[in-house]
Amino acid sequence: MVLDQGIEVEAVNCLTPFCLCSGKKGCGHEAKRATDRFGVKLKIFNISTEYIEVIKGPRYGYGKNLNPCIDCRILMHRKAKEYMRNTGASFVITGEVLGQRPMSQHRAALKTIERESGLEGLILRPLSARLLPPSIPEKEGWIDRERLLEISGRSRRPQMALAARYRIVDYPCPAGGCLLTDPGFARRMKDLMAHCEITLNDIQLLKSGRHFRLRNQAKLVVGRNKEENEALLRLAKRDDICLRPVDVKGPIGVGRGYFDQTTITLASQIIARYSDGLPDDKVSPVKGPVPKGVRIAIEDLASRKKDLIFVKGISNSQLEAFRI
Repeated sequence: MVLDQGIEVEAVNCLTPFCLCSGKKGCGHEAKRATDRFGVKLKIFNISTEYIEVIKGPRYGYGKNLNPCIDCRILMHRKAKEYMRNTGASFVITGEVLGQRPMSQHRAALKTIERESGLEGLILRPLSARLLPPSIPEKEGWIDRERLLEISGRSRRPQMALAARYRIVDYPCPAGGCLLTDPGFARRMKDLMAHCEITLNDIQLLKSGRHFRLRNQAKLVVGRNKEENEALLRLAKRDDICLRPVDVKGPIGVGRGYFDQTTITLASQIIARYSDGLPDDKVSPVKGPVPKGVRIAIEDLASRKKDLIFVKGISNSQLEAFRI
């Protein structure tokens, strides 16, 4: 819409480890694909480290789960302001829609974001502009307000119709996609924040497997399929331990933190619980399944030292006491 008014546009994309809308190739790939289509220059900011600090204590609080939406928008707008100043641009445009996001896109939140990012009057929101006070670009006549829109509310239908008009047929997550809004991921993230200093590797680990807090400083992550097993092995660090069943099919487990013999045994019992068990397991109509016994290989990734332990799978009731 802004290009149609003869304005030169450059795009800014902010990368965080919590985006769901871009598949395996990453958010930057989607941004590049979009900017290539419209022939505009792209600047990518990786704000992952700064964003972790925002999550720890957002000034404007969290949404329904662990999503610091207002503080997130402020950080991204500050990056846009930085790039605007460095490139000599005159104002910032965004795709925000009045009332679309319950926490960050109501009128008061939009004003807060402008004020805290140092962009008061310099943010143009073309999709909702005619429902908002005129921005400096409109007041100065740099852009025609009458050619802007008045979209509001949670529905995406007007935007989808607009995309069709511009012949945009392939776009990611029209309804959004932030992992911090997911209750399960938010629970894991809160556990991580409560027990250790957070690294990007820790956050990537949160995205795969079943997670168990075995003790204050010991955590186990268990893969659910081959793809997750491979992901866990890629993310495992030298100080971690790796657990896997011997002789039977089962998951990979990555242990992170302090593991003594008791904790290793507990982790092995959880791995055994998710393993296929011994080939001669039988089911009794009276007593139920025969308890599984599985050999578990425990590898110290730093020393490559391996041990074997034979354990029975933990019961479901015991398992739930450790699940994050």
